[in-house]
Amino acid sequence: MSGALTWPHRRPTLGSRLALAALRAAGWTPLLAPPPGPRLVAAGAPHTADADFWLGLLWKWATRSPVHFVGKHDLFRPPLGLFMRAVGGLPLDRRRARNNFVGAVADVIRREREIVLIVAPEGTRARADHWKTGFYYMARAADVPIGVLVLDWGRKRVGLVGYLTPSGDLEADFAEIRRLLEGVQGRVPGNMTPAYPRPRETNPEE
Repeated sequence: MSGALTWPHRRPTLGSRLALAALRAAGWTPLLAPPPGPRLVAAGAPHTADADFWLGLLWKWATRSPVHFVGKHDLFRPPLGLFMRAVGGLPLDRRRARNNFVGAVADVIRREREIVLIVAPEGTRARADHWKTGFYYMARAADVPIGVLVLDWGRKRVGLVGYLTPSGDLEADFAEIRRLLEGVQGRVPGNMTPAYPRPRETNPEE
């Protein structure tokens, strides 16, 4: 489902039209299923190559979606910090967050009027055994939905394809995430990590 081409209540601009034209010229279809609310955590997958960042950035500009990501506060020092903020980065001091990183990110989400907080749950561009579950608990703590943002190099589709409200039943919710990712292929298929949750005995903040 493609939905509207821009985030609700946002009109296209010259910049968004140029980004959309660039995506389409490269053969890509931007997707934006109607969001269930102004704030959400988005699991971006599969993340298998550096090029995913630039693809996602074009999608952000084309749809005018309020995309942000959390980064270490050290990355926001000049001159790199200017670029990081310009593309949606939000600094977070992990030392102050201490052992409650999930809670600190939830606070960031709650303070924003609109936000699509992008998280790469695979945690690496190489193949791993499972997804990290921090994004899931961030959404639970902030009481917001989870969106699934696909980077589908197989069918050249990029964007939000669907949403779920985290119920606390991790296995059932991940089954829905896998359904939304069905048929999606990363740029490097061999690097794709299956969308199964991190084992329960490990740290849920990772």
